[in-house]
Amino acid sequence: MKRRSFASKAIAGAVTAAAAGLSAPAIAQTPPKIRWRLASSWPKNLDTIYAAAEQVSKRVGAATGGAFEISVHGPGELVPAFGVLDAVQGGTVECAHTASVFFFGKDPTFALDGQIPFGLNSRQMTAWMKDGGGLGLLREFYHDYGIVNFPCGNTGTQMGGFFRKEIKSLADIKGVKFRIGGFGGVMLERIGVVAQNIPGGEIYTSLEKGTIDAAEFIGPYDDEKLGLHKIAKFYHYPSYWDGCGQITMYVGVKAWEALPKEYQQIFEAACAEAHTDMQAKYDSRNPAALKRLVGAGVQLRPFPRDMADAAFKAAHELYAELSEKNSKWKKIYASYAKFRDDAILWSRFSDGAFDNYMASTINKKV
Repeated sequence: MKRRSFASKAIAGAVTAAAAGLSAPAIAQTPPKIRWRLASSWPKNLDTIYAAAEQVSKRVGAATGGAFEISVHGPGELVPAFGVLDAVQGGTVECAHTASVFFFGKDPTFALDGQIPFGLNSRQMTAWMKDGGGLGLLREFYHDYGIVNFPCGNTGTQMGGFFRKEIKSLADIKGVKFRIGGFGGVMLERIGVVAQNIPGGEIYTSLEKGTIDAAEFIGPYDDEKLGLHKIAKFYHYPSYWDGCGQITMYVGVKAWEALPKEYQQIFEAACAEAHTDMQAKYDSRNPAALKRLVGAGVQLRPFPRDMADAAFKAAHELYAELSEKNSKWKKIYASYAKFRDDAILWSRFSDGAFDNYMASTINKKV
């Protein structure tokens, strides 16, 4: 009897303990504390492009209860605007928010992660990256630099820039000292432009002092903030060399691999949200800014057709040359160019046709 009593009590106790365990809430593990530093290439007064990095930081912090903290730093605070790639690669900072076209001097292939003359527009770029194999190809390229890349913003098609003198023909562009970021300058040099690669925060001073004759940056909303219209009154369009302006988040491979899987997913989702939000802001704010600029005396002018045709020819001659001597460029550009051509064909019957009709019809009403 004693043995039976003891066994009965033991079984009852085990059942009670198990039941208690099922009903009691699981004790969550304390999330690990992670601190990253982010170096931005963008001036702090640009509340669209600079703010995207801040948005990522806030989202990551909120989703982890403050456990994963990313401090955002402007150009010069940790490293120069164009020094962010080396900083991430060398481990000076864990991540950076920048435009890959800035680093075409290291390898022209970097430009395919941002924009190339007569390339994809923003919607096409996102489609190529997300569903056309672009992200995977670029990840292979960045691996050699110890970097993981994330699309983290797009400006949409940009404006051609502010010029002191109107460009009426191809001849007028020859000899012009033109601030143009990245790969577009390489192409424009082939048609006579003197390209200058100057960080965004230094453009106004350079134009004011006459170091340059013209400057492009992004579009009406940001260009207005830089005050370029106070010096140069001719605002040319469109930027054939910036059909889109994809912005990228760089993360060091070692920092990324050390991050908990949950944090990786949170970070990637935050970049994706910032990517969408940036273009939404530009599409929303550029129209009003353009009206203000025109009201302040800015004169809108299309680039002349002979200049565009010459630039198109020069760009594709350059791409052919690069494909002959750079295997990394050749591999990624082959995918990029095919996707672009197919996307443009589709656009003839979809967005392009719709937009052309709407523009002509609305203009008549206005």
